[in-house]
Amino acid sequence: MFEKFEIAVSGSAVVHHCGKKIEKLARELGREIARQNCNLLTGATTGVPYLVAKAFKEAGGFSIGFSPAASEAEHIKVYKLPTDVFDVIVYTGADYAGRNVIMTKSADGVIIICGRMGTLHEFATAFEIQKPIGVLEGSGGTADKIRFIVTGPYRGVKKIIFERDPKKLVRKLIELIKKEKLKVGKK
Repeated sequence: MFEKFEIAVSGSAVVHHCGKKIEKLARELGREIARQNCNLLTGATTGVPYLVAKAFKEAGGFSIGFSPAASEAEHIKVYKLPTDVFDVIVYTGADYAGRNVIMTKSADGVIIICGRMGTLHEFATAFEIQKPIGVLEGSGGTADKIRFIVTGPYRGVKKIIFERDPKKLVRKLIELIKKEKLKVGKK
């Protein structure tokens, strides 16, 4: 049976603190998610998620944005967020924290690239609900701190892949998702 997975990409809405190669890494990540025939979920925001979504869309993928806003008008006028790279935008009306949870829970797996506190929130949500997680190390910000964060005490099983190569990261995450789905008998 053919499977299509939903991959959420969580990253910083600004790129100034990310690694020097963040644009290249984001583009490679977006293209690889499309090549692997997955759907892309993001927070419908600027910065790294936007760069990923743009490359993903250019590669022919289907992109779903989860907005913190309650409407398109609020998304554009109040939050000042883009609409151009998304096939569907879910207007959650849940502000940033609520949007993060909804998006993360909607994904089969989550990729962390660069990031700040919102990315840390999405990582913590994915970690707590035992989602498969891929961390793109070397991208800066939150992504480069996660290995340290998860060395302490935790509940459950770590389902985290650390990788520096976007293509390898996507492939390894998909394999982990497939393995997890077999365990629970889904799809």
